[in-house]
Amino acid sequence: MELHAKHLRVEHGGRMVLDVPELRLHAGRVHALLGPNGAGKSTLLNAMAGLDPALSHAITLGSRPLSNWPPQELARQRALFSQEHTVPFDFSVHDIVEMGRFPHVECPHPREAHLVSESLARTGAAHLAGRLLATLSGGEKARVHLARVLAQITALPDDQRPRWLFLDEPTAALDLAHQQGVMRLLSTLASQGCGVVVVLHDMNLANSHADQIVVLARGRIVRVGTSSEVLQPPLIREVWGVACERVPLPFPPLGQREWLTFP
Repeated sequence: MELHAKHLRVEHGGRMVLDVPELRLHAGRVHALLGPNGAGKSTLLNAMAGLDPALSHAITLGSRPLSNWPPQELARQRALFSQEHTVPFDFSVHDIVEMGRFPHVECPHPREAHLVSESLARTGAAHLAGRLLATLSGGEKARVHLARVLAQITALPDDQRPRWLFLDEPTAALDLAHQQGVMRLLSTLASQGCGVVVVLHDMNLANSHADQIVVLARGRIVRVGTSSEVLQPPLIREVWGVACERVPLPFPPLGQREWLTFP
């Protein structure tokens, strides 16, 4: 299933913050959105997730404009992990993840009773189930909310349509081990047919785990392609103003041959 944006423009206060003539993303891949602060990454992510009704006509999911998707059906098809995790009441971790199942109340999964615990286990947060969300660290909260969106996109066994995950800096509050764990999980989901769109600042995480890189600057797409095609020193210097080089790895993991180093 393809996610397609065309003639996507966003203005705030008369200032253009996003101008994307066209962008096609495919399910079964990890698409990383990279760029400096203010480049339009989160704006693009939120638009493609359908958060702004005024833009939903410019986005199609499976050849169907988002404006034609009933809200509850769209909520079963895609989920959003945002930068903000503010919860107004003191819910337990189990309750937070269970909220992800709300779009499915009319069509519960055969294993509905197990989905919350399974989603928490996938993000390494099963031991937090009985805790109150307010008592958790930032990294723990991030893993809980990741479990929530995983629960949200868990479909009925006979529904084979690809699901989509939109994630805005999911690794920002995580330690090194959990960053790698989350990115490996996203890669696994993509290999199972899920479409993943993730905003990242760590180029080496994108280099290691993304199938496609989308670089933005000043609200426009600068380059789209694989890591080896896009994350090259000249472009990084042009967009971020930082010098770097690609260094061969002596014992490279599968699919990765170089690492980006910054002086």
